[in-house]
Amino acid sequence: MKISRKDALNWFRFFAELPEEESLGCRQEEIALAVFAQIETAVDQRREAMLTAVPGLKAVVPGHPEGIPWSREIPACTLYVGHAEKFPQGCRSCLLGTGLSAVRKTNKCNAACPFCYDYGILDAIPPIGEGLWEIGGGKYREEDLPLLFSLQGKPTGISYVYLEPFMEIEKYYGVIRRFHDAGIHQHMYTNGLKANEENLRALGEAGLDELRFNLGASGCADRVIEAMRTAKHYIPQVGIETPMTRAFEKAFRQKKQEILATGIDFMNCAELHLNENNLGNYFGEPMYFCRMGYLSPIHSRDLSIRLMREAAEEGWPIAVHDCSNHTKIARDLNLAAKEGGWFGRSSYGCEFERIPYAAFLSVLEDPDFSFVEEEPLPAGYRPGDIVL
Repeated sequence: MKISRKDALNWFRFFAELPEEESLGCRQEEIALAVFAQIETAVDQRREAMLTAVPGLKAVVPGHPEGIPWSREIPACTLYVGHAEKFPQGCRSCLLGTGLSAVRKTNKCNAACPFCYDYGILDAIPPIGEGLWEIGGGKYREEDLPLLFSLQGKPTGISYVYLEPFMEIEKYYGVIRRFHDAGIHQHMYTNGLKANEENLRALGEAGLDELRFNLGASGCADRVIEAMRTAKHYIPQVGIETPMTRAFEKAFRQKKQEILATGIDFMNCAELHLNENNLGNYFGEPMYFCRMGYLSPIHSRDLSIRLMREAAEEGWPIAVHDCSNHTKIARDLNLAAKEGGWFGRSSYGCEFERIPYAAFLSVLEDPDFSFVEEEPLPAGYRPGDIVL
């Protein structure tokens, strides 16, 4: 069903007004899915044209972690521009190795970013436990790691997430040293607000391989930019990983030269996806569903592609990575395959218990947004018909 934008808007206005306890009927759900497909098809077509205009665009695929020239026929895990040696090894581990193995410790943060998945509930994040680390969903002490390595093997890489590690960074050094001694690649995420020469040096000495600064969390603050420069003295790979928002793009452009001069290696342009916690901060932005999984503002990945083109044309000294929703799909497929999952198994999916139909009114009301192909609604789905 290639529903028209006019019919889609009429139906979604109705869906948005339904009481929370009322679910869609079977035909109504068919209409809703047709609308999501129309929006996504239009978004994909425009982005394909944008990607074609990016010079030197590379596709990371199995067997070619360095990347090969992109074309639309290639089943790419992800895309980037720049030198292969600058592309983060942690991303290669995530997409081609044993997946994104998260190590969690800290349940606190010193920022409250509008794009954060835990926005508004940061004071209610459960603790991991004194002396404990969450690894693969289980809880362990540091001294349990040798047993894990001997019984379950070693992952290609792990990442330190949840929430801001530098809130208690001194607790991390011993665990980092154990993973380093085991030959496992490690990367860490930080907003950089508490980073200084002392703790950055300690991280490097412990064996951290890669540090990723969420530069958008500080609005590209000068002290964080300087911390990135300092980190590069002690840690092999240093870069940026930030959800792409209009606010971040504006701040980045104002300090682009200072940022690129820090000596960092990469910039992961993360496509912003929303959940029930942060959706309200971007309500009114045109949205789309990617394969009925992540809900994202359309402009987010558009910003990533524009930055990749600019980086390629200007010859930035870093790799710029399109960490899109499609990349997240590839990540989950790779992890499921490494775990011996059945064909097509993936944990990628929608993060809303109830689809927020009102969030799609802005894109359907946008006169500049057109569907690729439209056709009249079939009998039984038209205005005046009883559609259950």
